[in-house]
Amino acid sequence: MEGKMTGKALKGALGTELEALLEEVAQTMNQARPGKIIADSEEGVRDATGEFRRRLYEKALELRQKQDGAFSPSGGVGEVAQQGPAPHQLPDGQRASGVPQDDLLESRPRKRRSR
Repeated sequence: MEGKMTGKALKGALGTELEALLEEVAQTMNQARPGKIIADSEEGVRDATGEFRRRLYEKALELRQKQDGAFSPSGGVGEVAQQGPAPHQLPDGQRASGVPQDDLLESRPRKRRSR
């Protein structure tokens, strides 16, 4: 990695999106009725911050990709990820403990309690 990502660089990449979020939250709060502030504002603020969080993460990924060059979800540059069985599962469908997975889903008769 060439350099570290900074908050200043991320803020610059966001442009006016942060100010737009703050304005939307302020408007939502101002529109809330007295005595109903939480009920009237919670959903709108949650939705606005959720959308901002998504855009923020996308911008952070873009900046990181530009810094690192090519992006690979597997973590290696130029590596091709291979999918395989989970490390705790044997290729024959059994767990490392030797208990077949199908047996885990079988229902067993319940014992009745005496009163």
